Amino acid sequence: MEEGVLIQISNLIKERRREKNITVLELAQKANVSKGLISQIENSRTIPSLMVLLEIIKSLEIDLKDFFKDIKSKAANAPVLVKRKNEYGHFEKEHAIGFHYQRVFTQSISRSTIDIVILELAPGASRPLVETDAFEYKYVLAGEIEYQFKDEKINLSQGDSMLFDGRIPHTPKNLGTQTASMLVIYFFEEKK
Repeated sequence: MEEGVLIQISNLIKERRREKNITVLELAQKANVSKGLISQIENSRTIPSLMVLLEIIKSLEIDLKDFFKDIKSKAANAPVLVKRKNEYGHFEKEHAIGFHYQRVFTQSISRSTIDIVILELAPGASRPLVETDAFEYKYVLAGEIEYQFKDEKINLSQGDSMLFDGRIPHTPKNLGTQTASMLVIYFFEEKK
């Protein structure tokens, strides 16, 4: 079984179990398997047999068609794409003083585009609130950052992450005296 599909199945089982407020033990008992096997399946450490998978789905009271409808397989010939650190493209944005962007990766994926960027914020970096026509994922690599939205401020430390609709006016602020950095992933949906 393809690794991506296995992870999707594992995540779906875990999500549905939690949605139904069922413990691992309760699901194992309903599906007539061990608690350890359910745990291994949910953590993508083992591939369930078809009969066990069907029993788990049945125990979660999910229609088979509904369970599998969002599981996607990678194309058989999908390339592995690697970008080395020295290949990142530097760019700047208007009205952004002290912001240093490096584009790590941009890839179009089935009616959407993902843009992966490393953003470095110098101490005192500033810009007005902006809007982006994308969902934005931020992961703080170093430093302390205050994310300002129209009506709220959220502080993030190294290792913290955040996902939000970029159409909400926003801007980050470096709270420290050293350069702060973030991994930023933009998810753009193509218009139909």
